[in-house]
Amino acid sequence: MLTQTIPPPKSRLFASQRRVLYCVPYRVGRRIPLCPSLFAQSLSHRSVSAVKVTRDNATPIELTLTVELEPEDENPFLERSYRRTVSRINIPGFRRGKAPRRIVESMIGRTALLQEALDFMVPETLDKVLTDEEVSAFGEPSIEVTELEPVSFTATIPLEPTIDLGDYRSLRVESEPVEIGDEQVDDVITRLQEEQAVWEPVERPAQYGDRLNLDVNGEIDGETVVEDEDIEYIPNEDNVLPFPGFASNLVGLSEEEESEFTVTIPEDYPREQYAGQDVQFKVSVLSVKEKNLPELDDDFAQSLGQDFDDVDALRESVRESLTNQAEAAARNELEQKSLDALCEAAVVNASPILYERELEAMQADRERMLRQQGLDLPTYLRFMGKSADEFLEELRPSAERRLVGGLVLRKLAEVEEIEVTDEDIQSETDRLMEMSTTEEAEQESLDNLREFLGSQSTRDNIRSSLHSRRVLERLTDITQGKLDPAELESDDDESGVESDEEPATSDAEDETTAQSESEPTSETDDENTASA
Repeated sequence: MLTQTIPPPKSRLFASQRRVLYCVPYRVGRRIPLCPSLFAQSLSHRSVSAVKVTRDNATPIELTLTVELEPEDENPFLERSYRRTVSRINIPGFRRGKAPRRIVESMIGRTALLQEALDFMVPETLDKVLTDEEVSAFGEPSIEVTELEPVSFTATIPLEPTIDLGDYRSLRVESEPVEIGDEQVDDVITRLQEEQAVWEPVERPAQYGDRLNLDVNGEIDGETVVEDEDIEYIPNEDNVLPFPGFASNLVGLSEEEESEFTVTIPEDYPREQYAGQDVQFKVSVLSVKEKNLPELDDDFAQSLGQDFDDVDALRESVRESLTNQAEAAARNELEQKSLDALCEAAVVNASPILYERELEAMQADRERMLRQQGLDLPTYLRFMGKSADEFLEELRPSAERRLVGGLVLRKLAEVEEIEVTDEDIQSETDRLMEMSTTEEAEQESLDNLREFLGSQSTRDNIRSSLHSRRVLERLTDITQGKLDPAELESDDDESGVESDEEPATSDAEDETTAQSESEPTSETDDENTASA
């Protein structure tokens, strides 16, 4: 039996047709695609006519389909595979792309064409099967090709998870008070002074915090490991570059002084080839300078260019900025704690495939971050001394928390009937336009922004951002005990056993609410509005 795994990300069909129902990362970060239907578009153009399908409903959260194609169904896919292949290879006696199929098959074999065809044969066939079987997938299926003659495969389909939020209305989370002390304000003002500091030569031995210009040579057993000329170096007690102990040997040296010293590298040094070895350094001090801060006076405050009349105005502005930052951090922490409490109280039964997909997505996120830093994953793993499996196992708990967080927030949005109207989107669009409309703004730029904000994709992003914000606000209102008593009373009435009236919410409205889209947490809200 031939077994071949078809990874869903390589499938054009799954990649293009995936529709995000609800995406909420578990604390900054990235999106979780949860898809009630991957296969919504018309299939009238597909070439699959009939297949043999066996269903296995082993669990309520997964469905396994065994699919076998009829031999006549394979030919259209083989023809497409041939056309793709013939355009890439050179065959003597024929112009590229003009060789007949029988010639191509004789050269590379029918099996090679069939392998090429699997990339679109399997997902398109599964697409039709899911439509015919009326299956709503909640994520990308796991697919294995089990036979080539005829083509047979099994697909494990993740279905909608079952989620019980429990008595979530009784959850309570304490919020931390925001307090900004004078010391915090002083620290910020000191950093502002340091940004305008001047380095001036001194005629004394070097101290921690001075800036030195050095010629440096370092050797291990005669092999040069460090060599620089006229480099700027600021020795600090916590500075471990180029090796731990180097900085402390510079303290006490004066301008035009030379020094030789030995540094023993710790046994637990991350770069194992240097761990435990001795480095012989030769250092020439070219200059020693100290940092002189500007005086904290009204002139300094005015020099910052933000209409500060005096030091008091500067301190007030710094305090306000720190307060805003602290309140935002406290709000994020409250949201995180509230989500943690909701996840802990909830009972989530989801397909293992969803967890694996989330793990794959998180790995892709990390690889993307590494590329932005000029690294690739293998290099990073070598530097950290980890295997790929160890790396994935470290990510797994975070991936599981992120998936569960998205699922429970999606469920909360459903049961609390949180919606975003077109009027809400328009109000947010107007707010963004107003923020950008200044005296300096050019009319052309404003017109471009107005067009951008009016596009459907931008409006969808705004809708998702607003929806996510409201879900988290609702959650924190619950955990802070801020719900309106009248609303709680109304909810109790609706959930009563006896009632003379039908519930106010119709089935159609429930379905609409269940399918409402929502995406990032408050951290990504700012990114979305900023990009807009």
